[in-house]
Order: sequence, then structure tokens, then C-alpha cells
Amino acid sequence: MTPTSPRIRTDIAFPFRTDRRGRTAHARPAEHVHDLIEQLLFTSPGERVMRPDFGCGLLDLVFAPSSPELVSTLELSVQAALQRWLGDLVEVVALDIESGDDVVRVHLSYVVRATGAVREDVFEGRAA
Repeated sequence: MTPTSPRIRTDIAFPFRTDRRGRTAHARPAEHVHDLIEQLLFTSPGERVMRPDFGCGLLDLVFAPSSPELVSTLELSVQAALQRWLGDLVEVVALDIESGDDVVRVHLSYVVRATGAVREDVFEGRAA
């Protein structure tokens, strides 16, 4: 019998790019979780092939008249999407969404389940 070595996980950086050696850029685990959250937040449902329910419609807020009710509804929708798609990776501690002129900001505090580290990030999306 030959011992098997543990498999080393490699995560691809988002957005996809090459590193200084011309190879596919990789992301450290904390960066990878951040990238996954960013992809989920700024993908609209129906945008992904084979996953039409992936995303949370956050950028729709940019074009909608802002109201406290809309923001509250969107916060619940974002929290549900995070739980559904990334619940095995992160636990949401706090979530706050604000919209202004042509930008939506998500202030997110979360625990990375693999490490127990608490992170606070701001994700920003602009109208194209």
C-alpha cells in the first residue's frame, strides 16, 4: 500500500486573470470566500446558465426608487441567498444595504466557518 497525500485545494481568483508568470491567478482562502460573496451579490437571477435561481438581484436596486421597505426586503433576500448558496462557508453576523445615486453598497460582517475568523467587508456595485 502506498500512502496517499492530502489533496491541496486551489481556488481560482475572481475575476479570472493571469498572474505574473502567465498562469491562472489563484486566490487565498479568505480572498476566495470574498470573491464568492461578490459573485453572489452582483449576479441577477436568470443570468447564470444551469443555475437560473443563483444570485439575489441586488443591482436592481440601483434603478429602483429607494425606499426603506425596498431596502429591508432586499436585505432579507440577500441574507437568504447567502444562506442558501454559501451557508456552508459563511455565517452572516450583520448585513446593511445602502443605495445612492448610481451605487449600491453592502456592508457585511460574517464568520468564515473553516477558520472561525470574523470578517467585515464592503461590496460595491455600480450601474453599468
